[in-house]
Amino acid sequence: MQGKRRVIIENVQPLVDGGLYPAKRTVGETVQVSASIFGDGHDHLRASVLFKKKGASRWSTVEMRPTFNDEWAASFKVEEKGTYVFTIDAWVDHFETWYDGFKKKAAAKVDVKVELMEGAAFLRNLANNGLANLMNLASKLENTDKHAEAIQVVLSNEFEQIVHDYPLKENETRYPTELEIRVEHNKANFSAWYEFFPRSSSLEAGKHGTFQDCIKLLPRVAAMGFDVLYFPPIHPIGKINRKGRNNNVRSEKGEPGSPWAIGSDEGGHKSILPALGTLEDFKKLIAEAKKMGIDVAMDIAFQCAPDHPYVKDHPDWFKQRPDGSIQYAENPPKKYQDIYPFNFESDDWKNLWEELKSVFLYWIEQGVVVFRIDNPHTKPIPFWQWVIAEVHKTYPDVIFLSEAFTRPKIMASLAKVGFTQGYTYFTWRVSKQEIIEYMNELVYGPSRNYFRPNFWPNTPDILPYHLQHAGENSFIMRYAMAATLSSNFGVYGPSYEFYENTPIEGKEEYWNSEKYEVRHYDWKRTNRMTDIMSILNRIRKENPALQSTWNIQFCTIENSQLLAYLKATDDLSNIILCVVNLDVNGKQSGFVQLPKDRLRLGDKINVKLHDLITDEHYTWTQEWNFVELNPFKMPFHLFKVEIHESNM
Repeated sequence: MQGKRRVIIENVQPLVDGGLYPAKRTVGETVQVSASIFGDGHDHLRASVLFKKKGASRWSTVEMRPTFNDEWAASFKVEEKGTYVFTIDAWVDHFETWYDGFKKKAAAKVDVKVELMEGAAFLRNLANNGLANLMNLASKLENTDKHAEAIQVVLSNEFEQIVHDYPLKENETRYPTELEIRVEHNKANFSAWYEFFPRSSSLEAGKHGTFQDCIKLLPRVAAMGFDVLYFPPIHPIGKINRKGRNNNVRSEKGEPGSPWAIGSDEGGHKSILPALGTLEDFKKLIAEAKKMGIDVAMDIAFQCAPDHPYVKDHPDWFKQRPDGSIQYAENPPKKYQDIYPFNFESDDWKNLWEELKSVFLYWIEQGVVVFRIDNPHTKPIPFWQWVIAEVHKTYPDVIFLSEAFTRPKIMASLAKVGFTQGYTYFTWRVSKQEIIEYMNELVYGPSRNYFRPNFWPNTPDILPYHLQHAGENSFIMRYAMAATLSSNFGVYGPSYEFYENTPIEGKEEYWNSEKYEVRHYDWKRTNRMTDIMSILNRIRKENPALQSTWNIQFCTIENSQLLAYLKATDDLSNIILCVVNLDVNGKQSGFVQLPKDRLRLGDKINVKLHDLITDEHYTWTQEWNFVELNPFKMPFHLFKVEIHESNM
């Protein structure tokens, strides 16, 4: 049998590191399968993708089609959470090969008596495989008294359909590996994050915020349309070597320290800073948030302040220096005297791993289902692979967001081993060329199968140069791009909403950073940015085209300051066209080209556009169309596109 298999199957996609890791999708997404499939000679080949939920007894199949240069493709949808497997069957279809040759010979008036006998034999072979209805057709081809009629039978559209619908499968080649697709719930692929410090949540100036204050702010966050409320660490803050305002190495009396310096005599990673409230207060906050469709995301930073209980109880979990001191965190020339990193090369590493796993399990038991992981690239990747898999055994829907602004291969590896989403370089992609190249890399490169981007215009750590001393146009434009380019995005909320952008000069850091002080915001205040956030988040929820990162197509527009991109559902039932003015200080105009093939437009174009931000309406009747954007009116168009039936 093996010697009769003539088809080769290579370069199967989606494939992550040779199948070492599963590709990722969410419920309802399409899996695009491709492969190089070829054989010797000129016989016709057929191929199918076989797929099923892992552990199921029966395969579903979908036909593959050749594209070009021996490349074949097919797709299927994943409808349930869990693990799917797929593989490929391919074979030489002698029936279809015969049929193609028969048509050519008949057209050339060549005698086809023997060919009809061959066709009848193929039909009988198929009939013996359970397709008894083909036996009568075989008899017609063998009827020498009605030779001409038999030829017409073979040349009929009905016979062509039979050849397609009843492939002759013999000596099949099966791809030797069943490749896995991990299918997660929809929030893995579609979410909007709003970050604020709970200690800054008080409506009363000069007062430390509490979880009860956070509960009062939930309606505000919900009204803006965010579905993830992310808090920096809520644990006790170290008192030894506590940092002061603006990262001063010495804190003054009453300064609260950095929440990322975790642990004190008040507790560690399974404790709550008493000033924020009790565990019951936190659980009430989680419950009230869920009623409004909001998940509370918890920051997990696996590091310790010098007075964390772990330091006393497990000194071997930390690096001991020759002078007897413990190594604090450094990124020379930066020093973090208030933080001790774990030593993952400790001889007691197994107990360290188990204890850190128990931190996740503890907070999951309190109701947390979303975690933002601080600096995961500074901990061993095998640890993350293990701990995420351990958590997912019992809690498969828990979301892990990787906060790793680091080298590309490390970011990729973290995604491969299990992180649901990851921070990206969007924060620093500014020019039209940079944005297009980066998006095409994310969407059409290999990382599409394992890396889910989450776009953040700013974070408490990062005030990018292009937002420093900038006006509201810059903030609106960057927010609009984050929310429409990526289906997952987030924002360090109040600072962004209220246009805070005073830096430490020469650095991408906030002056008077909230990391080191309790801030007071006028939470009753709203502004244009608040309205834009609310409108855009509502539009995202109402338009499925904006609920995927993977459906983007950039449109040609001959102006380096104008960026145009289309997002559409597969069936074109929802189409969004976004045009952004990257020049926040001046009016820009140009002609945008509609992607006719993508939109299945004919020669007669009649397209209706509704700007969902300004509520303006337009009609385009040609392929190239004029747009103009004055950033002081609105730095972007967000068009909902409707194609008139005459185009279809």
